[in-house]
Amino acid sequence: MQTTFQAGPIDIQRVALLIEAELIQIKEFLEMLEREEALLIRGETDTLLTLVQEKTGRYRNLQRLHDDRALLLARGGMKNDDASIRTLYAKLPRVLARWDEVLALAAQARERNALNGQLINDHMQHNQAALTALLSAANQPPLYDAGGHSRPRAGGRILGSA
Repeated sequence: MQTTFQAGPIDIQRVALLIEAELIQIKEFLEMLEREEALLIRGETDTLLTLVQEKTGRYRNLQRLHDDRALLLARGGMKNDDASIRTLYAKLPRVLARWDEVLALAAQARERNALNGQLINDHMQHNQAALTALLSAANQPPLYDAGGHSRPRAGGRILGSA
């Protein structure tokens, strides 16, 4: 693809507006990830389910903005990459500053999402260990009968026997 934008000034402005919208959306997405982390740490799974639905919607909005930007750039004969944005807005430092914010916040979102994924894995391992312990305990005969008297455990060897 070429490095000069072949579309008109309206498309150049649309790409800039998409970058601005993406910045707003990614800030809100990052806030959601921060809330998700706090809920995971506190173990508030009920609230977490609602947040996950909101997070999915926000992610879809971000993806649409990304796709729209890619389409406009492609229509103008450019790739949807950092170099193309920097070439296109070389004389517009405000747009480039917004673009830099998008890139920085996207990196933060990736890191925070990975951390949240690790927290989820840790919770799952803890829950699995607890479930294994409970299931193991459920397979043991009771130590007391219905009257509260101790009952010898079945199994094992009797002392003095071979």
